[in-house]
Amino acid sequence: MVARILLLLIASACLSAEGYAQPRPFPVSQEDHDPEEGRLDSEVAPPGRVGRAFVEPPPVPDLTTPEWAASPLAASTVEQPYTLDVLLHLAGRNNPTLREARLHINGQLARAQQAGLYPNPTLAYVGEQIGLNDTAGEWQGAELQQRFVTAHKLELSRNKYLQRAKVAEHLAVAQQFRVCNDVRIHFARALAALQIVELCRELLKSAEDHVLTVREMYNLGQTNRADAHQANAMLQRRRLEVLAAENEARQRLLELTAMVGLDAFNISLEGSLESERSVIEFESAYAQLLASSPELLAAYAKLREDSMTLARENVEWVPDIVVSAGPGYNVVDRQTTVAARVSVEIPLFDRNQGTINQAEADYGRQRCEIRRTELDLRRRLAEEYGRYLTAYQHAAEYEAVVIPSKREAYLVTLESYARNRAEWPDVLAAQVEYTDARMQYIEHQRDRRISEVLIDGFLLHGGLEAPPGPLPQGHIDSVPKPR
Repeated sequence: MVARILLLLIASACLSAEGYAQPRPFPVSQEDHDPEEGRLDSEVAPPGRVGRAFVEPPPVPDLTTPEWAASPLAASTVEQPYTLDVLLHLAGRNNPTLREARLHINGQLARAQQAGLYPNPTLAYVGEQIGLNDTAGEWQGAELQQRFVTAHKLELSRNKYLQRAKVAEHLAVAQQFRVCNDVRIHFARALAALQIVELCRELLKSAEDHVLTVREMYNLGQTNRADAHQANAMLQRRRLEVLAAENEARQRLLELTAMVGLDAFNISLEGSLESERSVIEFESAYAQLLASSPELLAAYAKLREDSMTLARENVEWVPDIVVSAGPGYNVVDRQTTVAARVSVEIPLFDRNQGTINQAEADYGRQRCEIRRTELDLRRRLAEEYGRYLTAYQHAAEYEAVVIPSKREAYLVTLESYARNRAEWPDVLAAQVEYTDARMQYIEHQRDRRISEVLIDGFLLHGGLEAPPGPLPQGHIDSVPKPR
């Protein structure tokens, strides 16, 4: 056993000093080594000496990926690691969609202000029968005209746009959830990706140890060239897995920095994937969703706004009273006089029938939209809850059973090797299985955290998408004066 340990120490020293231990010539007999397995070509094993000359094992391959494409994940240029709370604060300050959502509210408040303003008076110059008897006109004067709005139209218009501003407020809250949910999701993904990079590097180290072991066994005549080729292929696969994991981690960090509006590309994170959230029940989550979902609250607020729009359009046909009056001078009679006029539009043909019908259709559509939103929320919750249950169950079982069992199996195999009861490849295989299980556990933890964020955050995501406006497509909007 002492000799085996010394052999491993020597092999490890060679690996760390030169990358891989170089095979040493070791004569093998015809009985211990198959001539066909040892033959490389006629120059290495000349005829008549097959089985008596050492044949070099296949060389350990280099990574053929260009250097610029195989660069490792760059270290963070920021000394202080970012926590989730810090990133949420940065997102609230830097994410432009939150300001866009607030400006939607300001826009509707401005329209409410404009819709409630009283019409301006009109000042006009009046000249009648100009040129009569070569004069400037029989009557010259000025008139001041004012429209008097009836049926509380201005008040109804103002209230309509104030209600639309409330719709925009609910949508702004929804956008805040989208941004915060996305920051939490990207944070969990980035943490998981960084941890998986470390585990992939452990698997790469195991593959390097396996290559070294196979080459040593080849020197002793205990394996053949096929096993050496398999070990080389596995080594390249592990190298590619490390590169893929680093690319994934880089992508997740870039997505996170974009979401929070950071100019730095490489940052370090401080946090954990462990969840302290109790088990989510579908019934309670669905009840919370129906009671407090910003999407559903916005739909109800839009229904109230459509009701106000219908009330406003129902009084549009009521004619306003237009009064004009002003002093003037009668050139013929040489007297100062006053002109007065009152006009009322007679709603004989146009009683705003078409717009009223459109407002009624919008109101009916919005009632259907509320029901559609409720059903869509239930569908999305069912889909996300299924993913949550799967991730929760896997994470719990991996933490309680799978990971401890794999770790114990690795330790037992390692102890058996120390007592000369197991071979070194068995130890490496147990270590690979243990590392694979840890990687899967990280993925299940990540999926559980993402599902928890979405379920607690009303299933909202898309923090860099433009926030929707308070008016759905197809509803009444533009008129010469807001009403």
